[in-house]
Amino acid sequence: MLTLTLADVIEGLTGNRIDASQSISSVVIDSRQAQAGSLFVALPGQNSDGHQFVADAFANGAVAAIVHQPVLNVDESSRLVVGHANPDKVAEAAQNLPVCIQVGNSLQGLQQLAAFWRSKFNPRVIGVTGSVGKSTTKELLGNVLATRFVTLKNEGNLNNEIGLPLTLLKLNNSHQRVVLEMGMYALGEIALLCQLARPHLGVITNVGPVHLERMGTVERIAQAKSELVQALPEAARGGVAVLNADDPLVHPMAAQTSARVVTYGLSPQADLWASDVTSAGLEGIRFVFHYQGEAIHARLPLLGRHSVHTALRAALVGLVEGLAWGEIIAGLQSLPSTAQLRLVAVPGPNGSTLLDDTYNASPASTIAALNLLDDLTGSKKIAVLGDMMELGSFEEEGHRKVGCRAADVVDVLLAVGPRAKIIAQEARACGLDAGSVFELDNNRAAVKLLSDMLEPENVVLVKGSNSQRMNEIVSALSHKNRPLPPKQSEQA
Repeated sequence: MLTLTLADVIEGLTGNRIDASQSISSVVIDSRQAQAGSLFVALPGQNSDGHQFVADAFANGAVAAIVHQPVLNVDESSRLVVGHANPDKVAEAAQNLPVCIQVGNSLQGLQQLAAFWRSKFNPRVIGVTGSVGKSTTKELLGNVLATRFVTLKNEGNLNNEIGLPLTLLKLNNSHQRVVLEMGMYALGEIALLCQLARPHLGVITNVGPVHLERMGTVERIAQAKSELVQALPEAARGGVAVLNADDPLVHPMAAQTSARVVTYGLSPQADLWASDVTSAGLEGIRFVFHYQGEAIHARLPLLGRHSVHTALRAALVGLVEGLAWGEIIAGLQSLPSTAQLRLVAVPGPNGSTLLDDTYNASPASTIAALNLLDDLTGSKKIAVLGDMMELGSFEEEGHRKVGCRAADVVDVLLAVGPRAKIIAQEARACGLDAGSVFELDNNRAAVKLLSDMLEPENVVLVKGSNSQRMNEIVSALSHKNRPLPPKQSEQA
């Protein structure tokens, strides 16, 4: 099996191929994750600089490090400066392990190496982007393709200019399909990821006011997302754009690509569409797929009616890649055992149920979570909603939309954080009893209030932006009300 070696690392960064058979067991950016045979990439961070931990990585077994400056506690003779060494010097340094390979910029070095390694293989690569639903789509799509193909996908949220290269460096010649989630904060970032990954298929989930604070307008967000379809090869070379026919900012992207365009949605105008969508609460959803005259009934373990779009995306890619419906349905149904859903149900105090949707939050995803809560049965429905970040000019309107929907669904609302006060105000304005609305300053206050409040068969939705750390609320309540942990310091 062809896997990454030190010779590949040297060649990818210097252009010189040498005799170095040392296998690279993993590529890491955290010195604590280094092990025997690792390649450590020293990246500067907000709180610390990876260059401070090169010696630690070597002590843990790393055989090489990509750096962009000299590092302390490392033998100077083990430093190879790219662009300032002849092939003999390169070969000599590679024999003197561990070795520091000094490039102009360590992040760019990581990306250069990933692009070099990607070029050695020819799997079908599927890029997934959008404002909401990228990660669940990536997981579900990976499961569908894995019913027939050896499939690589990015782990967790490794979807940016660091995480995607790390995923590409795990490629080997057994992989037939690669599924890559692509995130962005600014124009040009998805274009960069596409240069590295060279996708054949591009899946756009939707466009909404996520990161609006950075991007300025929803139209600019759409422009950034469209970089994926623009990067696809033309139809004759296997390029396929998979677009959401129900999203008015996604469907027009068909005009921005020379790839073949296929669409999904909830109307017969889409190539693959769904009807009769019903929610079975925590048991999943039921609906009917429609494709080329066929009607396929499906019951899937996805939570909330909005999840039908996720299933449509994954199924349509499966169809494009030649899978049979039996394989597609099997992949869609395998999600709970092989992938982590963003919204999970866990037992809470006194016989209650907690819906943990604390990974992140936008108005669209929060309203979708409230819709799921509305589908469930319970003695009391409670929502614990935190601040939604990076909404820019849509901040007040977005929080108000959530507050009004919450008023229609919940019996009790806990609003945690300064921005969430807007949710509380709008919920009261939309008819939720003022005595059932609580404005709280922090997670500890929410835990204390819920600990005293929860009763058997209560259902509690907990959701907020990742920076609000509302997972602390779920953790405290699901572990017999143990105290919230102290915040831990971070190390590169």
